[in-house]
Amino acid sequence: MDNLITGSLANIEHLFHLKQFEFYNHDVSKFVHVPGHLDYILHFASPASPIDYLKIPIQTLKVGSLGTHNLLGLAKAKKARMLIASTSEVYGDPQVHPQNEDYWGNVNPIGPRGVYDEAKRFQEAITMAYHTYHGLETRIVRIFNTYGPRMRLDDGRALPAFMSQALTGQDLTVFGDGSQTRSFTYVDDLIEGIYRLLLSDYAFPVNVGNPAEITLLEFAEEIIKLTGTSQKIVYHPLPKDDPKQRKPDITRAKEILGWEPKVNRAEGLKITYEYFKKQLAAEGKLK
Repeated sequence: MDNLITGSLANIEHLFHLKQFEFYNHDVSKFVHVPGHLDYILHFASPASPIDYLKIPIQTLKVGSLGTHNLLGLAKAKKARMLIASTSEVYGDPQVHPQNEDYWGNVNPIGPRGVYDEAKRFQEAITMAYHTYHGLETRIVRIFNTYGPRMRLDDGRALPAFMSQALTGQDLTVFGDGSQTRSFTYVDDLIEGIYRLLLSDYAFPVNVGNPAEITLLEFAEEIIKLTGTSQKIVYHPLPKDDPKQRKPDITRAKEILGWEPKVNRAEGLKITYEYFKKQLAAEGKLK
């Protein structure tokens, strides 16, 4: 179920021939009805890139609040287990490093990023309320920066921005002095962690991310080396409330799910690079 506000049918066209697959073009912020029995509901509906949620702030807030409420109601009616996709952004610009699940975060509720951060924080709160008050089976995954094939080239996050800039002959844009850190998880690892959490019996939040931390300047240099391009790095002012550090403490995921990432960054970036190269070539934009 997707209203395609930031998505693309091209990402799921390989599934349409499957008898067990059905697609609903629908906005979960409006009433949701799905006929028949449901075992699980996985709620991933939300823009996740600053370029998107700054463009559609009201929809971002609504999908985290009204959308989550609608789906929790559906899960309750169907006696289904519900997993919500939360985010490392609930930690805001953290004063604890690395971030573990017991840290409450440092978020500016009225800043430009607040529409996403607070939508996700509310999403966690209402999910726990349904769990404690109604006894609903719920799971909360806090997803850290993730990358891999099928990311949008104009997504606006660091990896697609650097890759598309490098491959189209543009200089790479680094915000601030590039000393802020991120930790990148390859999509296959993320999915394995989510699947294990869904099938676990643990109702509290779990970080799923890769603790291999890197500065954004080092990351830009890695992309230039990988793509073999000769562009330089240019510096722009740091956006308001941009987190200075991001690194998951995955102790809980290791202990409860027996999970940790398997794909190292060099391997994951190579696969992602080939995907972006193919996409840009198809669009005639490859330099």
